[in-house]
Amino acid sequence: MYTAAALLYPDALATSITLPLEILKAASQMASTRDRGREQVRRLLAGPDRKLIKLASGVTLKPDLSYDQLPALDLLLLPAIWRNPLPTVRQSASWRPQLIELAATGTKICSVGTGSCLLAEAGLLSGKPATTHWNYFEQFARRYPDVLLKTRHLITQSENIYCVGSVNSIADLMMHIVEEWFGSRIARAIENQFSPEIRQSFSAAAYQNEADSSHPDETVVQAQQWLQEHLSAGASMNRLADELGVSTRTLNRRFRQATGISPQAYLQNLRIAGAKDLLRHSNLSIGDIAWQVGLQDVSYFSQLFRRHSGMSPLRYREAVRGKLFDPDPDLAT
Repeated sequence: MYTAAALLYPDALATSITLPLEILKAASQMASTRDRGREQVRRLLAGPDRKLIKLASGVTLKPDLSYDQLPALDLLLLPAIWRNPLPTVRQSASWRPQLIELAATGTKICSVGTGSCLLAEAGLLSGKPATTHWNYFEQFARRYPDVLLKTRHLITQSENIYCVGSVNSIADLMMHIVEEWFGSRIARAIENQFSPEIRQSFSAAAYQNEADSSHPDETVVQAQQWLQEHLSAGASMNRLADELGVSTRTLNRRFRQATGISPQAYLQNLRIAGAKDLLRHSNLSIGDIAWQVGLQDVSYFSQLFRRHSGMSPLRYREAVRGKLFDPDPDLAT
């Protein structure tokens, strides 16, 4: 079982607490069917004490435990701070050392919006990439000049420290975590449940610290680059191995060691990501999209897309475009 907790403070933005916890609840319920209904994610709320906390929005939440009672965690959420973050930052002095301790144990710590100020104040972002709410870019940069502020990225990652710029972005990050914990099938099902039309993939939105997110195998890096460059040409694993001067067996072994997946699976992920982008932003036919991502068999492409996304390409296109305004011509004046 995974354990996730969200910290409560009076100026926390309620949706940056409830949305990620609801995503985890849905994932836990779906994953529990594989384990006789046993809960897969334990979700906790932690406050300065166990008394009710009235947030700035007027929402009242009751902590399950106090900060100093936090158990070992797989995930800690630092919600966005409403308006000026400095009062909350100052009040956090007594419990900020716990952030350092949790980070040292490998807990994933995720800040939303100006919640990143708490990480910066604790020294966990020094020399590392980070982002925050766009309205506080200048203030953040002045107060924390040693942080590598990434104003063009909605998500940043450095080892087990994540920052996201908005509530929508925490949904994107949670889908990434759900996929890490429970696999792509459950992640895609939860994605479809929580508004697929507004979601970006983690890889598209995130800035990942190169030293942390990369791997030392230069041959595999070259393989990844080659697959991206030859996506529409129908990339072949045999040809790739020849290009790199290794056997296909060696390529598969090293690729798995470096990335955790096979080169074929990596290629399929690239194809699905490319297809989703074309379904969102173009009017190409399904056959043309299949061809663009290197597949000539439309039936196979549709099967592959459904396996990865939980729906057909046409259904996905309808879903991601469902909220676009399309006035009824009969009502036009």
